[in-house]
Amino acid sequence: MGRTLKLYIALLVLLMVAIIVIDSNRPKPIDWTPSFSLKDKIPYGMHVFDKEIGSLLKGQKIRKFNTTPYEYLDSKYDYDTLVNDYRIKGTFLSISKIANFDKESITEICTFVNHGNNAFISSEMIPNALLDSLNLKMDSEYNYSDSIYNWVANKKLGNQKYKITEGVNNNYFSKIDTLNTTVLGYQNGDSTRINFIKVNYKTGVFYLHTQPVAFTNFHLLKGNHHEYAEKVLSYIPKEKVYWCIKDQTGEVISDSPMRYILSQPALKWAWYIFLIGMLVFIFFNAKRKQRVVPIIKPLANTTVDFTKTIGNLYYQEGDHNNIIDKKIIYFLEKVRNEYLIDTHKLDDDFIKKLHHKSGKKLDDIQNLVSLIKAYRKNNFISIEDDLLQINNAIEKVMN
Repeated sequence: MGRTLKLYIALLVLLMVAIIVIDSNRPKPIDWTPSFSLKDKIPYGMHVFDKEIGSLLKGQKIRKFNTTPYEYLDSKYDYDTLVNDYRIKGTFLSISKIANFDKESITEICTFVNHGNNAFISSEMIPNALLDSLNLKMDSEYNYSDSIYNWVANKKLGNQKYKITEGVNNNYFSKIDTLNTTVLGYQNGDSTRINFIKVNYKTGVFYLHTQPVAFTNFHLLKGNHHEYAEKVLSYIPKEKVYWCIKDQTGEVISDSPMRYILSQPALKWAWYIFLIGMLVFIFFNAKRKQRVVPIIKPLANTTVDFTKTIGNLYYQEGDHNNIIDKKIIYFLEKVRNEYLIDTHKLDDDFIKKLHHKSGKKLDDIQNLVSLIKAYRKNNFISIEDDLLQINNAIEKVMN
């Protein structure tokens, strides 16, 4: 490991340590997510409500369940023809940002209330199927002041109006069935903006509330806001309460195979440092560890140039026979080496093979072979024109 690499690694480690120290000393930003989770201590969690529900519903037994209302209530129903009733009596309780009940659960809740029980639901959005069953309608409006006043209608509980500016919504009941509905609370300084009602449903009662944020940590701990929550909950009859906390326990299981490592701060940082270290190691070791091997050019084949030089010397001396001998020898040597053709006999079979393998014109090859044979027969060239004729014939076939 080179000195430069060690220096970079040391600087990287120091940088990571500095980041961890700074991050650990930095104040964590407030999470304003409206989780409504019983385990969350953030402003819009319900940790305080979960711990204080016993004092808010004094003298009442509270049973939590983490399944759908249909699954829980249906399991408590006695289908015996002589009974046909629930084995439990009391109030179904649900407090959440949005009441995401499925159709089966809504039907089961209505059946539970129909058998002389109650249901308290506090949610910004109440399912349309339930609103239709109770002949209700909800609406929303824009709030110019960014704050809402909430209060209960019963004067015996006091005339106090509670100003809420954090996390409120502007949903209200715009239509109610006046024959079966009693208004229990209002919002936004206008008695036409109803946010809390009691609806008689056959032999039971529904309590519907549109400001669930009143039961979150922030408002239960802020000023006198807990009084509003106490007043709203005071309408729940003094019976057993069955609290639906499905999807509010905060137990979200990740599908990632790294979920445990990433859930532990120490392991998570160790994993990140390992990944960064590997990247640095790969980056610096990707360089070559040896000098670049110089490219050595192969020795040039100067045979042809040498032959041409020697040929020119013979030509200048006027030794035509020697020149043509060398030309013929060179030509036949090339045929043997490049085309693997036997040059012992220059017959028709030789001409055909050379024609097919070289792709040269058949006439040129036949002319060259005939000239070579004529030369070998006479073995003497007296004039320069004959030399040029044989030379040109060889060049046509060789080039």
